[in-house]
Amino acid sequence: MAETHVGVIATELEIAPRQVQATADLIAEGATVPFISRYRKEATGSLDEVAVTAIRDRLEQLGELDKRRQAILKSLIERELLTDELKAKITAASTLTVLEDIYLPLRPKRRTRATMAREKGLEPLALWLMAEAVRPASNERSLVRAADFVDPEKEVADTDEALAGARDIIAEIVSENPDSRSTMRDLYVTAGQVTTKVRKGKEQDGAKFRDYFDWSESVRNAPGHRVLAMRRGENEKILNMRVGPPDEAAVSLLVRRFVRNGGDCAEQVRLAIEDGYRRLLSTAMETEIRLEMKKRADEEAIGVFAENLRELLLAAPLGRRVVLGLDPGFRTGCKLVVLDRQGDLLANDTIYPHTGGERVARAGEIVASLVHKHKIEAIAIGNGTAGRETEAFVRGLDLPDGTVVVMVNESGASIYSASEVARREFPDLDLTVRGAISIGRRLMDPLGELVKIDPKSIGVGQYQHDVDQKALKRSLDDTVISCVNAVGVDVNTASRELLAYVSGLGPQLADNIVAWRSENGAFSKRAQLKKVSRLGPKAFEQAAGFLRINDGPDPLDASAVHPERYALVKAMAKDSGCAVKALIGNSTAVEQIAPAAYVDDTVGLPTLRDILTELVKPGRDPRETFEVFTFAEGVNTMEDLAPGMRLPGIVTNVTNFGAFIDVGVHQDGLAHISQLADRFVKDPGEIVKVGQQVQARVLEVDLERKRISLSLKNEG
Repeated sequence: MAETHVGVIATELEIAPRQVQATADLIAEGATVPFISRYRKEATGSLDEVAVTAIRDRLEQLGELDKRRQAILKSLIERELLTDELKAKITAASTLTVLEDIYLPLRPKRRTRATMAREKGLEPLALWLMAEAVRPASNERSLVRAADFVDPEKEVADTDEALAGARDIIAEIVSENPDSRSTMRDLYVTAGQVTTKVRKGKEQDGAKFRDYFDWSESVRNAPGHRVLAMRRGENEKILNMRVGPPDEAAVSLLVRRFVRNGGDCAEQVRLAIEDGYRRLLSTAMETEIRLEMKKRADEEAIGVFAENLRELLLAAPLGRRVVLGLDPGFRTGCKLVVLDRQGDLLANDTIYPHTGGERVARAGEIVASLVHKHKIEAIAIGNGTAGRETEAFVRGLDLPDGTVVVMVNESGASIYSASEVARREFPDLDLTVRGAISIGRRLMDPLGELVKIDPKSIGVGQYQHDVDQKALKRSLDDTVISCVNAVGVDVNTASRELLAYVSGLGPQLADNIVAWRSENGAFSKRAQLKKVSRLGPKAFEQAAGFLRINDGPDPLDASAVHPERYALVKAMAKDSGCAVKALIGNSTAVEQIAPAAYVDDTVGLPTLRDILTELVKPGRDPRETFEVFTFAEGVNTMEDLAPGMRLPGIVTNVTNFGAFIDVGVHQDGLAHISQLADRFVKDPGEIVKVGQQVQARVLEVDLERKRISLSLKNEG
């Protein structure tokens, strides 16, 4: 890693260079973000996951910049174009944009009008005109000088052709000038407008883009979600979109840079600049600014998606209970499964509570029988088609006191049902039965079940198919990894999909762990992980602290204390006059330990404080305690809604423009950002989170367009 990168990143993130260097060294050694932020605090100065991730990503960006820099230098050397001055500029370039601007005039290009003019020997005329245009006073006549370049053999028939060719060269020089491009970038950002118009005859087909049929706003202030909406409208050939400042302002800025007098030569340069801007520079700048706007919009959308996903993954688990899972349906019936406390299938059936006649009574008998036979503790009902009707049916049964009935968000359950993961788990079961199992397991442990689904299928983002898919995947994977390692994983019960997200493992080692379990039985201690095929010392170091072994002989194996610190904890217990087992969970004894007494060259106060916190509550789950939620009775469809109603709801998605809320009518309502609080809201994420329980007021119901407008404001 170049030393300059350390300084650049330290300045950008406002942290010490030593923190950047230490983090970079750990990453180079193969350490993961969760491991670095949790177990290497002394080295990094207690940087959190956000900072460590930022360093990792910026190192990669600067690495790509260096690769491009070397490729450019190699090209220039091979073509014998590299000078000391040019090399110094290329070496000093701090961004890819600056680097490409320097290289642009020298990069190999197709034959252009300027290229052909140079072949006719007109470059000296072009350079002379540009020199004359910046002199304080010039009486030179362009036609007189142009006559020297008339040459029929070179296809320059007269002075007009000579001057036209010279203007083509000037247009290209000005358009490729780094200062010109920098000036234009600033103008496009400060004075640029993004404008959309509906294409002729597309008004009806593009009704969903109605807001953008005649729209204009500044490039600088256009929010990401509107940028992505306009781009989608353009891609679907509904809208015409243009980005740029007024042409006159752009040309005027360039003219002031290259023209200092009003003579005849200056007029030739001015004409060349105007042509060059309209034909070359404006197109290049619009493309560049569009990409920059798209990048900014992508970052916003991906950030929203990642935050929503985090909230969903870290939703409160019901925990290990015997659960009855129901995947509702009308004509095809409701698929029903019984899961034991480990989530394993005990029984399955199909009931028809919505088809009338004897089937309704029979459905009630089946549910009641299963509830009593298996001592069902909770019933999970998917919130899709027939969800509310099925909930009403279940609640109408004579269930034992204490039986919890919960509506579960089933987004992505159908994706799981048809996946290779589901086929491997339940090869002999129908897709709909697998869906019911997923719904039941989601209630027990949302994280453990949702990791089996591609995060993009969960449906908690905005314009997720329009953003950079590689960047989206990287961010969502980071989020899943962060959540899995924050909670910790029971190595004896976790699925291979969950294990794959543990620091240092991945799919292959996850498979090997599951295979070892199958062959040898449950792990009794963390040290046994070293016996797993291909799980070497490095992988063990990265993963061990995040893997839990409950009810093993060493109680530390059930905690987040890393095995490398077991000897330290044993020393603490010895000094406290008790066994490690007696120390764990004993807040009185732990509070008597002075962490400073154990500081040495290998461990400092940050890690020691983490260890003491963990000893008080070993293996503590950071997720909230589960709270039962129920929708309003009698409100099952949009037709049941009326303005002014106040209803309990669950936030299902948070976007930059507001929050979508499920109020139990099979169609989420939107609380616009202006309706989220009684004060101005800049970021909806400051007010609501995915999975949050709220009280929403109905503002408007549009049955034709299936739109519900909600408010979280206080009335009045």
